[in-house]
Amino acid sequence: MKLGVFMVLFGGRSLEEALDYVASQGLDAVEIGTGGNPGDKHCKPDELLENDTALKNFKKAVESRGLTISALSCHGNPLHPQKHLAQADHETFLKTVRLAEKLEVPVVNTFSGCPGDHEDAKYPNWPVAPWPNDFQEVLKWQWENKIIPYWTETGKFAADHHVKIGLELHGGFSVHTPATLLRLREAAGEVIGANLDPSHMWWQGIDPVQAVQILGREGAIHHFHAKDTTIDPVNVNKYGLTDMQEYTKMLDRAWQFRTVGYGHDVKTWADIISALRLVGYDYVVSIEHEDGLMSVEEGFTKAVHNLRQVLIEEPLSEMWWV
Repeated sequence: MKLGVFMVLFGGRSLEEALDYVASQGLDAVEIGTGGNPGDKHCKPDELLENDTALKNFKKAVESRGLTISALSCHGNPLHPQKHLAQADHETFLKTVRLAEKLEVPVVNTFSGCPGDHEDAKYPNWPVAPWPNDFQEVLKWQWENKIIPYWTETGKFAADHHVKIGLELHGGFSVHTPATLLRLREAAGEVIGANLDPSHMWWQGIDPVQAVQILGREGAIHHFHAKDTTIDPVNVNKYGLTDMQEYTKMLDRAWQFRTVGYGHDVKTWADIISALRLVGYDYVVSIEHEDGLMSVEEGFTKAVHNLRQVLIEEPLSEMWWV
């Protein structure tokens, strides 16, 4: 298993400066944003797709530092009911897939998106309760008319370009749990898999180890994010896990994102990494930093330190008793 980082963390640095810093920390891989919510600070798909020299130089910049690209990421909402917003995210995704093929990057990460509740809706609608029955009707309409048709067609496009899709299981989007990921995967094909982030499991009340096992048994983990979450035992009783307060209200929120090891201890992270190994995941663990209590450098270096403690275990095949 390799250690990497989501480069959006270093958006204040040039590509070369960011790569130099990542390499100096001894990491193996980088995940690079190509638009949408991650932005395209380090990677402009239009420029690289249209200019072979620029593409070659981009690839050389990464490889010359002993790094690989674990994934290209363009998280957005291609199912947004406002068609111009959906179209922009859809086009970014298609360009990212084509670029991933040219760069020989095996995974493109994004969100599943979330539709509205009817054709003329203006905003996404994320049903999270089975009653009143209106929510069940909305959910059925979304999956049958929007989610499955879109990802079946888009999944085929990705597969034709030899790229897997890593959907981040994230609240506010239609695919947000292991069950919803597997539902879409069954309908749209094995090109669909998870970009699994434990931080989003914890705040939904899902044990990441169990999520790894559920998805891993189906070969449905295409990429993995390393980010932590802490849940405040007092505030959660006031606001619940679906706390709608802004992330900046850290003292009052029910939960908040932390760097690895500052929401759950190293033993918990060791259990997650062990579960990944057990289900055959042998790819990149990509650090994502959204910790409001730490600077970029502090959060990143602490995550690297804590993850190295659990990534140095030898595979079973190399143990002396095997």
